[in-house]
Amino acid sequence: MNERLTQVGPGTPGGALLRRYWQPVALLDELDGPRPVRPVRALGEDFVLFRDEAGNLGLIDRGCPHRGVDLAYGRLEDGGLRCPFHGWLFATDGRCLETPAEPEGSTLCHRVRARAYPVQARAGIVFAYLGEGEAPPLPAFDCFVAPDSHTFAFKGLIECNWLQALEVGIDPAHASFLHRFFEDGEADAAYGKQFRGASDGSDLPMTYVLREFPRPRIEVEGTDYGLRVTALRRISDATTHVRVTNLLFPQAFVIPMSAEMTITQWHVPVDDTRCYWVAIFTSFAAPVDRARMRAQRLETYALPDYVARRNRANEYGFDPAEQASRTYTGMGEDINTHDQWAVESQGAIQDRTREHLASTDRAIAANRRLLLRAMAAVEEGRAPLLADAGAAGLTGPATIDGMAPSESWEAHWRAAVARRRAAAPWGAPPLDLPLDAAAARAADPQAAE
Repeated sequence: MNERLTQVGPGTPGGALLRRYWQPVALLDELDGPRPVRPVRALGEDFVLFRDEAGNLGLIDRGCPHRGVDLAYGRLEDGGLRCPFHGWLFATDGRCLETPAEPEGSTLCHRVRARAYPVQARAGIVFAYLGEGEAPPLPAFDCFVAPDSHTFAFKGLIECNWLQALEVGIDPAHASFLHRFFEDGEADAAYGKQFRGASDGSDLPMTYVLREFPRPRIEVEGTDYGLRVTALRRISDATTHVRVTNLLFPQAFVIPMSAEMTITQWHVPVDDTRCYWVAIFTSFAAPVDRARMRAQRLETYALPDYVARRNRANEYGFDPAEQASRTYTGMGEDINTHDQWAVESQGAIQDRTREHLASTDRAIAANRRLLLRAMAAVEEGRAPLLADAGAAGLTGPATIDGMAPSESWEAHWRAAVARRRAAAPWGAPPLDLPLDAAAARAADPQAAE
């Protein structure tokens, strides 16, 4: 079962499932510069991504159909990507446009194609469909609906299997320990950093809440996009901290980064033992300060492959003195480093036969059940969750990190989400979060009026 959950190559159940979904295979930024050609490895296969002279994006197999040489070294010219070995020229859709070494009048090029894959650019990311048949629509999630001015995309390499990297994002309890800070930072330095601002509707820093209230009550419910995960930390008889996050099946999650920004993050397998996290940050208020957020993350990740500067080779920058006085891990203040250590230290592929799941792992267990059922559906010729035409109508999802009245926390967070969405300058679509009038008044009397 562990192999079934983790293997992603061609011919594996997991690989067949993931190939039914759009995969975020690169950042658009990676095609900047005078030669927009980029090798891509995803789901255990090798591709080359390029932009032709007309600005069209193409993703084709990396091996030339002639004799298999590496097209990542191809020449961008004459409307396509030309193989340096014998000059064969391929368009973004895989058509062979020329075989110039062949005799005059040869029609060989009409009978040869490079395997090409559908691609589309959304929110600064190149998505590719690597499966057979017609690709499903991308849902109308917030990260795809918001204008470019209100989104920012980035990624980072993780040296382990994709599933254990994903599972840290649907584990609400770990943040009270792995991301614990012994001192709360200044609010004006919180921009672009997770867990460093204040909870919605409160002046309490998230770091304080996580540190002082480490035993959340976790609720998990199935949705038409995957799972909604709610973590409740009771601050007092009157007040409860509510954090609502989501699993976007099969390999992404949506979490609140601050009172006004969310993170939608995919975990894309490079192969069975490496993956990229690929994230879109979406603002519901002011435009995103992209330059600032990019500079922050380049302090942690090195180009061109977005490799973590703190990694296994340098013990993730571990400092015992820091661990004693500043952070729970002693590995700096970037929570991506904390997460990377946690998932990489489990091994390249976690041996789940040796684990002991606890009550706080209920979302992880629920997601594994979803994955196994979806793999069975694909094997039986049925469409898995989110992989059919119905995906186009999905919006949101709702997410929040805030304080609420203990007796009406559910009504309160739904009302808070509705207010934030209604105020978004880019017209965030309303969500189907039913709230009767009495519950709305209990949650927020002024807003309900």
